[in-house]
Amino acid sequence: MYGYWGKLLRINLTDQRYTVDDIAQETFRKFIGGAALGAKILLEETAPQVDPLSPDNKLIFAVGPLQGISFPGNGKWSVITKSPITKTFLDSAGTGHWAPYFKKAGYDLMVIEGKAKTPVYLFVHDDGVEFKDAAQLWGKDTVATSELIKAELGDKRINALNIGPAGEIMNPVACITCDGHSFAGRGGAGAVMGSKNLKAIAAWGTKEVPVKDPAKAAELTKELFKLIHEAAKDFTAHGTPVVMQPFEEIGDSPIKYWRGDVWKKGAALIGAPRYSEFLKVKPLPCINCPIGCHRHINYEFSSGEKLVGNGPEYETLGMMGSNLMVDDLPAICKANDLCNRAGVDTVSVGSFIGFLMECYESGWLSDVQTEGRPLRWGDGEALIELTKDIIKLEGLGKLFQTGIRGAAAEIGHEAEKIIVECKGLDFPAHDPRAVFGLGVNYATSTIGACHERGNPQASALGLFYPELDMEAPPDRFSVKDAGYSAYVYQTTSALYNNLTLCKFMVNAGGLTLTEISAGLEAITGWNIEPKEMFKTAERGYTLQRLINVRDGFRRKDDQLPAKMGVAALVGGRAGKTPMPHHEEILNDYYAYRGWDNDGVPKAEKLRELGLDEYLKYLPE
Repeated sequence: MYGYWGKLLRINLTDQRYTVDDIAQETFRKFIGGAALGAKILLEETAPQVDPLSPDNKLIFAVGPLQGISFPGNGKWSVITKSPITKTFLDSAGTGHWAPYFKKAGYDLMVIEGKAKTPVYLFVHDDGVEFKDAAQLWGKDTVATSELIKAELGDKRINALNIGPAGEIMNPVACITCDGHSFAGRGGAGAVMGSKNLKAIAAWGTKEVPVKDPAKAAELTKELFKLIHEAAKDFTAHGTPVVMQPFEEIGDSPIKYWRGDVWKKGAALIGAPRYSEFLKVKPLPCINCPIGCHRHINYEFSSGEKLVGNGPEYETLGMMGSNLMVDDLPAICKANDLCNRAGVDTVSVGSFIGFLMECYESGWLSDVQTEGRPLRWGDGEALIELTKDIIKLEGLGKLFQTGIRGAAAEIGHEAEKIIVECKGLDFPAHDPRAVFGLGVNYATSTIGACHERGNPQASALGLFYPELDMEAPPDRFSVKDAGYSAYVYQTTSALYNNLTLCKFMVNAGGLTLTEISAGLEAITGWNIEPKEMFKTAERGYTLQRLINVRDGFRRKDDQLPAKMGVAALVGGRAGKTPMPHHEEILNDYYAYRGWDNDGVPKAEKLRELGLDEYLKYLPE
């Protein structure tokens, strides 16, 4: 077998034991790896509606075949589990340097079971797994944790996935970080890790993954690095903040918790190029990355306090900036840094704060409840203080112990009508009223509203797939194209998460499906053309949906929040909303997926995909 070890590392935290299972080559050929293999294990090995924070839930980490060489963008890794926010399937992904090191330790994926009696961390290496006492790490932030692990293990090259204090208290929007550099941010995987008393997973490997044609793989990698680096120069210069102004212009950015129409001056203040100039940023690349989208900042406040570390990405600028009408870039950077070190999702934190500000404006929160602190739009200090509360689940942060839906139910009044989420997961910083395919993408996403599990918004910037018979990017306001758009961009996003490949190699660097196919062939020896790669992603996505269905999700859950029915009066999406057409778009999408009218995969679709063994998971 080439490109894979065919090895699954199974770790039982309760007994502090591990075993290694074999995985057949046919399984990799069918699903590729990453999130799809995680879904297969989660479906087969966990009970329906298992409590995400119980020892019975599983925490799965997976990579794909591209980690076998220095393929551009292969720093990606996936974590798969059940989400404490949505109570159903979750796959989240981060980058950094961990993924190739884990692969070189001799494994393709890792399944973590049970719960440790006391805090531990794991060290995965060539010769197996060591269970390490994490008492000295418990309570430490994500950056300090990584530094302490490197010091204890005596090697600065060792990378560790870890949680911060938010994960330890099982904050439902806690994330998992890679060395404080990159984050698997959405859905609460960090809370699941905390529920298992697992602080970190360090990895270091030196084994050479078997490759079918090493010379061809090396030549292709060298060529792609040059092509991607050249194509992504603007993106390298400014990172994701470069899209702040273009997305605001087309109406894609969140404004005033999804009630505003335009924010041109604010977008210019917090987006590139001012972002880069004001913060004096430097690119912060992951391993094997020709782009370097992350930003390293070194900013000094007037008080003398310094911020050194990761700067906010576009999603954070959107949710903590335009969403709150905050154009105070240092305040956004401070809130972002608090979240990064505590290990929480900046998207949901920004969403929570926007919700609180609207509730306060509506008179549903009193000054007594806010402890005399007015919650006003544009207030950078309020952003910082509320971020601290939400991280610790203290003060107003207590409202979010079960996420946005729980907070709305507790506040009462009309609060449940104003929240912006799907399946309990808050919207990221992209507006379906600007790109109609994004609406059905959010509504049907197997993890809840997420731009990383389908990105039709990228079509507005020119991304399309000629190898899949797309002649041009879909019209962003076309009702006819919306279901198809969601189907294609959602499935290609799933493909990247199965390969564990950074999507920016495609979106910013111009990497094509044909070039990915060539890389796979050089590594594995398999001639998998783009349409067949797409089909492998469909298989994984179908298993994810079967988990949703088993957990009780149907068409009734594939809906959009009420605010998406309110059209803008001015700006790039003036007069536009997909809501009057949502059911029609949903029908089209279901037809492309091969699901019935209630959103359940049809038996014939499972047979078409070669998933006959999963027919037993269909409801009777």
